[in-house]
Amino acid sequence: MRIISLFTALLLVFSAMQLFAQRQCAAEEVLHQHLLENPILKQQLEAIEHHTEEFIAAGGVQERVVVTIPVVVNVVWNTAAENISDAQILSQIAVLNDDFRRLNADKVNTPSAFSGLAADLEINFCLATRDPSGNATTGIRRQQTTVTAFGTNDAMKYTAQGGLDGWSRDQYLNFWVCDISGGILGYAQFPGTGLAATDGVVCDYQYVGTVGTATAPFNKGRTATHEVGHWLNLYHIWGDDGTSCSGSDLVADTPNQADEHYGCPVFPQLSCSNGPNGDMFMNYMDYTDDACMNMFTAGQKARAQALFAAGGARAALLTSLGCSAPGGGGTCAVTSGLNATSVASTTATVNWGAATGAVTYNLQYKLSTSSTWTTITGITGTTRNLTGLTASSTYNYQVQTVCSSTSAAYSTAASFTTTASSGGCTDNYEPNQTRTTAVVIPVNTTITAKIATATDKDYFRFSNTAATSRIKVDLTNLPDDYDLKLYRSATLLATSENGGTTSEQIIANTTTVSSNYVAYVYGYNGVSNAACYNLRVSLSASNWRTDGSTDGEQTQIEIPVIFENAGFGMFPNPAKDKVMIEVPVEAESDVQVSVMDASGRVAVQENRVMSKGNNQVQVDLARLGSGIYFVQVRNGDTVNTRKLVVQQ
Repeated sequence: MRIISLFTALLLVFSAMQLFAQRQCAAEEVLHQHLLENPILKQQLEAIEHHTEEFIAAGGVQERVVVTIPVVVNVVWNTAAENISDAQILSQIAVLNDDFRRLNADKVNTPSAFSGLAADLEINFCLATRDPSGNATTGIRRQQTTVTAFGTNDAMKYTAQGGLDGWSRDQYLNFWVCDISGGILGYAQFPGTGLAATDGVVCDYQYVGTVGTATAPFNKGRTATHEVGHWLNLYHIWGDDGTSCSGSDLVADTPNQADEHYGCPVFPQLSCSNGPNGDMFMNYMDYTDDACMNMFTAGQKARAQALFAAGGARAALLTSLGCSAPGGGGTCAVTSGLNATSVASTTATVNWGAATGAVTYNLQYKLSTSSTWTTITGITGTTRNLTGLTASSTYNYQVQTVCSSTSAAYSTAASFTTTASSGGCTDNYEPNQTRTTAVVIPVNTTITAKIATATDKDYFRFSNTAATSRIKVDLTNLPDDYDLKLYRSATLLATSENGGTTSEQIIANTTTVSSNYVAYVYGYNGVSNAACYNLRVSLSASNWRTDGSTDGEQTQIEIPVIFENAGFGMFPNPAKDKVMIEVPVEAESDVQVSVMDASGRVAVQENRVMSKGNNQVQVDLARLGSGIYFVQVRNGDTVNTRKLVVQQ
């Protein structure tokens, strides 16, 4: 969504108070009330926003381990139903870890148009094991109250008002559970606002976790995910402005959106001229049902992570001992910073950050579909190579710190996915990088190939031997960012790549059937993942477009050229000052190349008359700021769009 000033955004929020009376989330209403009561908070918000903008401008990356936040759950109950079980609370912590680490099983429901924007926020949550005095705790506190319903006045956060005093916000995330009533599912305190004593998240007891009193359609723990998002400085995705399409959530890669969504919309939902993909209603910061929320974006991750950078509003949490073993000065810490490297089809290396007090570590790993862990004990370093893994499979792993006299809890589990087996990934009919010896491929045959290196091109030769048929080329199981081209062999063999000077020409408008043709696939931008794909060459007598011209007695037929899934090439990506757009056309055409920001506003546009074949357009990006953009190539009625990352 487009960026506007925080001050403007807040003014728009002020004018929209009446919109929140019937909302499931009251975070923005509470923010407004805090600002009315203490106008100086606006300066604190501006300072936090300035810090966030600087963090994002610097790349939005921290050289540190994954953040682990200790959580203390404060259950304030009047009736027995409100005194939710430990199991219900544990189910909520599990949902938070899945959602903020992009481990949620329903991430497969993210539309492909947005899946490239989805992000692992690299934030974990643990129930506190150590209280502020260094004593053991379960991280769950309970307080019976005579208050039958609390509303959003923060009374549940004070023992004197029938609630329960929280713990230090610099060491814990306080999570209050109570009967809010009034149709409010929850609310949160934004960083830098309100009092230290009220900092945290509040959820109604009917909308916590996935079991017990959790009530459909808000019974998958996403109320807490949404509210913790606010606690981590994320706004509602539509901007809370009170006027459709004029608000902002201050995130560059969430599309501009008119209003909130309810229920489970069908993709796409278009508003604010944000086609063809429309609103990101499946984002955790919208108002859809729990079952229809499944993603945060990279831009939202950058905002949240800025809080933990040096000088960030929640950086003090990095020093918390809340997840450490009790007593002994907290010298046996839970490890964090789990990551996997050198992941192959049957092997992977898992790594983790050194933990305070560690003597050795225990490692557990398993297939994500299994309930049984494999345990390796007595590891003296912070890395372990795993072997004998199953190809194309997702594994979970977790690490436990073992100290001299005690052990910490296991870390939050992380995951990795092994690659496809290399045994079935070979270049059939064609040795890598060789065109002159390529064997003619039988038509109507699916062949397997791979990109072995960043510069590898896989060539496949075939011949159309049926005068009444047409050549058809299809790609299946294509990974990402690959390009297919189709050429006449006569010109192909004379290219500069083979020492010649003749330019390669795309086959089009020809009925010649005696010559061989060559298709080749290659990866843009240094793509080299040894991934398999299938190329099928077949003969088809239908579904081919004619252009009405003739060659002697015969109608000219355009042999189709299929150019990757996005329709054009683009490199480098990420880009800085310039990006090269490679556009294939079958005939001379008026082509428009546009670079748009996430709101759909055109930032750069080039209009060119392009000739048949490959055309290259170099676009100047120097005046664009860092962020997510979209490149759109329009050729007549055909429009293709790809994401571009600009890093200045």
